[in-house]
Amino acid sequence: MVDKPRDVQELLSPADTAHAVTRIASEIVEENGGGAEVAIVGIHTGGVPLADRLVAALGQLGEPPAATGTVDITLYRDDLSQIGPAPVVRSTDVAFDVAGMTVVLVDDVVFTGRTVRAAIDNLIDLGRPRRIELAVLIDRGGRELPIQPDFVGKRVDLGSDRIIEVVFDESGDRVISYLNPAGPP
Repeated sequence: MVDKPRDVQELLSPADTAHAVTRIASEIVEENGGGAEVAIVGIHTGGVPLADRLVAALGQLGEPPAATGTVDITLYRDDLSQIGPAPVVRSTDVAFDVAGMTVVLVDDVVFTGRTVRAAIDNLIDLGRPRRIELAVLIDRGGRELPIQPDFVGKRVDLGSDRIIEVVFDESGDRVISYLNPAGPP
């Protein structure tokens, strides 16, 4: 039996989440002057549905990206030896030449920066982008590496005893926070 999360707080309602995605898409267009050489790449797992929503929002703004893709960071993790004997490896699907492109990496939440570092390593193995930018729905601070997002839906300051979860749902995406059932790290 799975314990129900304790002390659940809604950080972004479905309306707030949709507004944040639209704002991030607008900022991507403002920063890059359109989508001719801009690619959107979601980081498995939470970044992929968010990237899909950003691509849709860019299309509604009349600026679809030049290309889209996904990256899996499993084999690029700096803690791979600590996550068990059979890590789940998903596919990296970047079916375009990243050379000369502005690639917007997308993740749902940025915390320590380690996931983003691993995604950048994966992307660089595919070629040399002109620029890599980072879009996240939630920036919760607590960086262990010098990585900062370029586009942020919301910044929150929560203790390390809380988990943030982006719930992607057909009835409306939302962001919740709850106490870590395992206790503080």
